[in-house]
Parts: sequence; structure tokens; C-alpha cells
Amino acid sequence: MTVVADAAREAAPIKYMEGIWGEVNKRLFADDTRSVYAVLDGASVPELRMKLYEHQPECICLFQGDLKPDMAEVAPYLIHLQIDTQFTNWVIEKGWGNHWGIFALSRGELRDMRKHFRRFLTVHTSEGKPMRFRYYDPRVMRRFLPACNTEDLAALFNQVDYYLLEDEDAGVMLSFHAESGALKQEKFKLNGAQGFPQK
Repeated sequence: MTVVADAAREAAPIKYMEGIWGEVNKRLFADDTRSVYAVLDGASVPELRMKLYEHQPECICLFQGDLKPDMAEVAPYLIHLQIDTQFTNWVIEKGWGNHWGIFALSRGELRDMRKHFRRFLTVHTSEGKPMRFRYYDPRVMRRFLPACNTEDLAALFNQVDYYLLEDEDAGVMLSFHAESGALKQEKFKLNGAQGFPQK
């Protein structure tokens, strides 16, 4: 009985995470009228470029120009995700809860989305010094969005209907959208809850 009990305890976290992954997948692709994009951080995602080369999803680097290999490895990449592909499943199963990046639901095309996301790569300090802004880290984004003013929100949601992020607790998904100039935030426990807000 002890061996069986130990095996059950070891299997429990796996089954728990499998349930979370399934719910993340379901919520990302709940609305087939919108495309699902991920902005993934090469600095946080092991072997991202290798996986992009292996699976060939529709994707593009957010940095411009011919990058040196070391910069290309840590650059952010915009990926158009498709449901039930090996790459999408890899992103969800390995990345959810590990701050790999953020997800966005949009009706925009990849090139338009790249222009949109490139706008936020650089911010300036009060002294006017440019700094790289890693908004695609969900730990940054979930704090940044609630601090935005109406003008900021209009820019951030210009091409995006919803931003979907992991919370500190991997068992919770955060959903952000703009409504009448104000930010609306919802939390979803990833336990098979039904329904997804429609815009």
C-alpha cells in the first residue's frame, strides 16, 4: 500500500498540471474569430530558436536587423499559435508558470502585430535615457497594465482584444481588455470553469 500511495502522490502534481494545460489551451482558443499570438522571451525560453526552426510556426523576431547570434538567442519573438500543434503544446506545457511570455487575442495579421508590439520595446527614463522594456515578461505585464492611463491603454489595445497571462499562481489565468477607455481584469481558476468573456 505504501508503494501505491507514494506513486499516487507523485502522479498528483502531473495530473494537476495536465488539467491546467488543458484549460489554458481551451481558453486561448475559445474564440475562433480571433488569432492567438504569443510574445516569447528568448532570454527565458530554453532553445526557443531551435524549436522555432524545428516546428516552423508563423513567427517573426521583434528586434530589427541582422542580429548577432547571442542577441538573436535572447530576443523576443512573436508567434502566431495554432491549436493542437506540437509547438503550441510545448509552449503551454513547458512555459505556463515559468514566465516565458504573454498571449494576445487579436484579429490582426502577423506583420501588423509586429508593428504593434515593437512600439513598446523602448521606454525613456525621466532623464530621457532609452531603456529596453521587457513587457513580454508576464510578471512585468500584470503589474504594468493596471498602472496605465487611458492613453496608454488605447495604444496597448490598439491591435489587441485581450491579453492573457499567467498569475503568480500557475493555477490562475489573468485576462485583460479595454472597455470605454478603462482596463477590465478578470481572473480564471484553471479548473474547468466554463465560459470566456466575449468582446
